[in-house]
Order: sequence, then structure tokens, then C-alpha cells
Amino acid sequence: MYRLVFMGSPEFALPVLRLLAGQYSVVGIVTQPDRPAGRGRVLTPPPVKIVAQELAIPFIQPRRLREPEAMQQLSYWAPDLIVVAAFGQILRPDVLELPRLGCINIHASLLPRWRGAAPIQAAILNGEAETGISVIKIDPGIDTGPILSQSAIEISGEDTAGTLQAKLSRLGADLLIRTLPPYFDGTLRPQPQDDSLATYAPMIKKEDGLLDFNLPAFDLERRIRAYNPRPGAYTYWKSQILKIHRTHVVDLTANSVGIKIIHQGLPAFTTPIGLLVVDELQPAGKPILSGKAFLQGARNWEG
Repeated sequence: MYRLVFMGSPEFALPVLRLLAGQYSVVGIVTQPDRPAGRGRVLTPPPVKIVAQELAIPFIQPRRLREPEAMQQLSYWAPDLIVVAAFGQILRPDVLELPRLGCINIHASLLPRWRGAAPIQAAILNGEAETGISVIKIDPGIDTGPILSQSAIEISGEDTAGTLQAKLSRLGADLLIRTLPPYFDGTLRPQPQDDSLATYAPMIKKEDGLLDFNLPAFDLERRIRAYNPRPGAYTYWKSQILKIHRTHVVDLTANSVGIKIIHQGLPAFTTPIGLLVVDELQPAGKPILSGKAFLQGARNWEG
């Protein structure tokens, strides 16, 4: 029986953990520390911790894997393999060398495309028709290890980062379970990545969500989907943040940029190419509203 340690933190990792724990011996879990969240800044556990408690699997939450206590615990668990899914920390060489079968990672892109922290958002931002999951053997680089398996999925015109993440997390769990048997028996041969084809998806910051109406409407529409649910796309109205949740584009040429108008009963913004029409939005301190419902209570929207 193989001894596995799982490392992961957000919701993306949950289908992988559940399926893995149902078929293999997961002897320990490493996840991120509890952190303040929400308006009240309430100390909140990562989703993986909650599932670890539900499955009664021992877990640790080190701030850094280099902490002596963390390495001692990993050594005590004596894993044959470490499986990583959106853990949030880079694995140091001493961790990579600990399990006899190495460490593997479930990455949410078709590597070498979109290495880095935000591959799901990057695929939507760049208008790609498909993305997928890559299972790789981890090396000291960032998402540079040889590929064990891949599976592609289409990106629909309605997909947000949230909906695409849910699809990819299920795909990743299924792909991992199909990949492990040939990996364990030595019949699976890792394939090196072509570094000349690599693209990078840097971490997204909250301020990236501020919409720039000098950009074409189709670009803005993709940004809104890519930043939904986090960090969220927004603009300002009456000196307060106005979150933009869902939009569509009308192919009209505008003579001005960033002007607020009403188009067929919905709020809209002019851009250099196309009209950005808002289907759902959220004024500061209020729930999400349809564009039509918002206009019923909004004064002086146009202008």
C-alpha cells in the first residue's frame, strides 16, 4: 500500500483530495494556515482543512514548509508520493527529495502554456478556446516539470473563473486517478516540456479588477469573467465602488470612451470598440442586482 501526503488549500483541491482519499492511503495533509476573511475579518480555515477534519486525516498548517516542525512531520509520515493541488507554496528541494516516488502536481492549464499562479484567469483573459489539466512531476522550477498526463476542456463564452475552476477541479481529480496506476508501476514516461512555448500567468491583485474603458468592450467582457468571483471587476459610480458581475458586448462604434448610457433598458459603457452592456452589477453595500433593477433605483446614470 502506497503512503501518500496531499498538499492543497482552496476549493479547487477538494475533488482531488476526496477522490484520492477514497482510493489510496492518504496519511497526512498539508494546507495553508487559517486567515482572516470577509468584512468582519473572521479567522477562516482553508477548504482543505475542513475536508481533512471530515475525513479524519491528520493535517498540519505551516506558514512555511521550511519550518523544522513541518519537515519533521513530513518525515514522520514517510510518504511514498506527495500530491499537490493549488497548495500555495513552492516546494523546496528537501521536500521534493523526501518521497521515494517524488512529488506530482495537478496544474490548471495545458503546460507549458500558462505556468504560474493564475492559469485559469489567464486563459479567459486571452480569449482562449480551450484549457485543461496537466499532471506533472515537480522539479525545482515553477510548473516546469515533465508532463505525466494532460486533458483538455473547452472554454465557453459564458465561463467565469469560478465556473471554469469547478470544471477543471473535477477534470483534475479524474485525470490524477487515471495517471497514478501507470505512474506507480513504472510504465508511464514523463515528457519534458518545450520551454520555448511557455507563457506565464502572474498572480492577480485586487487593483487588476479596475476596468479601463479605453480598452475594447470584448477585452473588458473577458476581464469581468476572468475576475469573477475574485478579485472582482469594478468601476466607480458616485465616488463608490460599483462591482460588475456579468456583461455582454454590442458591436457599436462609439465616439467617446467610458460614457455611461442606457441601452435597451440596461446600463452600458462606451468603449473605443463596442458597447459594454451590464447584465448584473452590485452597488456598494448592496446585493447583486440585474442591470434593469439597478436602473429602476439609480438616479443620473447617464453621462
